[in-house]
Amino acid sequence: MFRQLRILFLLLILLCVAIGAWLERRQSTDWDAPLWIALYPINADGSELTDAYLQKLRPDQFQRLESFFDEERREYGVALERPMRFVLAPTLAKLPPKVADNPNVLQIMGWSLRLRWWAKFEVPRAPGPTPTVRLFLLYHDPNKQPSLAHSTALQKGLLGVVNVFADKTMHGSNEVVIAHEALHTLGATDKYDPATTLPLYPLGYAEPQRQPLHPQRFAELMGGRVPLTSQLAAIPDSLQTVLIGPATAVEIGWKNSL
Repeated sequence: MFRQLRILFLLLILLCVAIGAWLERRQSTDWDAPLWIALYPINADGSELTDAYLQKLRPDQFQRLESFFDEERREYGVALERPMRFVLAPTLAKLPPKVADNPNVLQIMGWSLRLRWWAKFEVPRAPGPTPTVRLFLLYHDPNKQPSLAHSTALQKGLLGVVNVFADKTMHGSNEVVIAHEALHTLGATDKYDPATTLPLYPLGYAEPQRQPLHPQRFAELMGGRVPLTSQLAAIPDSLQTVLIGPATAVEIGWKNSL
């Protein structure tokens, strides 16, 4: 009897957690109130250059992210102004749990649980309203690490680990990555080929009806790059050359259907 009661108790806890996560995800894309997103900077490589860069970060440096989503929501008739608000949270001294190289399904699940536990119990609260989404920005010295590992975001838990550069000339491209991962937490899917990183046609193209098709003028946010030819695509250096396509708009609740 005791064993059965214990199992029942655990099942009830899991049910409550699942319902809470479902409600949290649903509320994050109903767009009846602004979605608050906290950005936590972290010195990922321990370098002095990265540390100096983080000390100079200001909250207003991320206003372009808010403007971008405000501009894009108008294209889909979303009435809520400034639907996504970004808050610069305190710099963290501790790195989040790291996912294994070439992880299997069980390793990914374990990492997800560790990240959610770490975020809940070891991360201080950001200033202002309680954020719905939290993104941990891992800054790297480009002189020490010219290429970065893939960023990761979780819809369950509304968390993201984002690899970016500690270089003011790369702030614009950093914002593209941050925006991309922010939408992953809301259910948006990648629209590029993971083997080649080339945007998938037509969903990964900002202007799939353009004639001639190439070169494209913009990147679709979840496509990640501006297609120049069928075999060549460029990383956008700012959000000024990025759009949110209809398929992504459907996934985040900005559009009813394709």
